[in-house]
Amino acid sequence: MPPEKNISHKWTFPARFRAGAYGWKSQTPIKRIKEAVSEIKKVASTDPATAAEGAVRFLERISPAIEHADSSSGAIGGAANAAIDALAPIVVQAEVDAAIRDDWLERLWTAIQEDQMPYIELLPEFWGEFCVTRERASRWADSFLPAWRMSYSADSLPGAYFSGRSACLGALLTAERYEELTELVATMKHQY
Repeated sequence: MPPEKNISHKWTFPARFRAGAYGWKSQTPIKRIKEAVSEIKKVASTDPATAAEGAVRFLERISPAIEHADSSSGAIGGAANAAIDALAPIVVQAEVDAAIRDDWLERLWTAIQEDQMPYIELLPEFWGEFCVTRERASRWADSFLPAWRMSYSADSLPGAYFSGRSACLGALLTAERYEELTELVATMKHQY
């Protein structure tokens, strides 16, 4: 791994992605999402670690910024999903030390938990990849398992849902904990 760079950069997009930044109309936020993704991708071509930090920063900010925009057509959700698809590989591929990656994961998990609309609900699908190492993925899987077991237990309320379901499965897969993965998938089948 190359030596750590200072991953600070003067980004344009954060000023445009403040909580409640956009009103009802969806065209401006869609345009701003595309601009932010372009800005991050441009930096990724020369400085992947800085671009990944920018991607995490964007993913933390997108949902609170666009939560009041009209999502009835699905266009704004589509733009958010396209942004996640474009930025997730940048985060995964960045070569950074363990402390930085751990910080990114904590920040992304907080954003997922606070996602009211849910505009970043696709993000947990990449969780195993975000972890990068088996050890880190195993730690995250261990943190998810109690909530999983609670939500799929016989004592759970009807309609109980665990928002970390995809993240837990991805973490178990990356951790190569296949037996537990198979067990959990079986508990899901019994629930439906």
